[in-house]
Amino acid sequence: MVIFDCNGVLIDSEPIAAAVLAGLLTRAGYPCTAEILTRRFHGRRPADIFAAVEAAMGKPLPSAFASAVTVETLRRFRAELRPLPHVAHALTWIRGPKAVASSAPLDRMRASLDIAGILQFFGGRLFSASDVASGKPAPDLFRLAAARMQVTPADCIVIEDSVAGVTAAVAAGMTSIGFVGGSQTPGRLARDLIGTGACTAIADMRALKGTITELRGW
Repeated sequence: MVIFDCNGVLIDSEPIAAAVLAGLLTRAGYPCTAEILTRRFHGRRPADIFAAVEAAMGKPLPSAFASAVTVETLRRFRAELRPLPHVAHALTWIRGPKAVASSAPLDRMRASLDIAGILQFFGGRLFSASDVASGKPAPDLFRLAAARMQVTPADCIVIEDSVAGVTAAVAAGMTSIGFVGGSQTPGRLARDLIGTGACTAIADMRALKGTITELRGW
């Protein structure tokens, strides 16, 4: 089975989501930029980001903060979101089961994939870190996906664009391919992902077919 991260791998959502969160955090009294959020929390689930911010602020975020982030993020997604280049090509080629395992909440994941026009490739095989005890870099999410799909972790290939995601995949006993095509610093990210345990890194989804073929020994 091939498991994809969502944000930054399938869809170009990370700049939008980071800009929304930075704006709302600044209005809530925690000034920050999208760049700072990306650097500190890349690949982490929203609940963990909010907890870290509250710990740094020494006070809770507003009670409606999470829902405001969801509403504004989806509004921006509907206007701006696109799949990353050649994603549909890669998904069409992979004939076996495909799943998405994301730090995003399930509703946001489903909506974003639908907006980008690629939800149909996955059916109901969407897994959210909201449904496990610990998000990435813990292996819980990937283990959940494998268990629900009734496959062994060793038979799973994970496509990830974050150090937290690759760490989680390796800890779950899965093979990880780093994807750097959505990054502003692909060379540095590739080094970080491979250093964390990814077997290789690609910058173009058209390379995924050959990379998986080599890993599977076809």
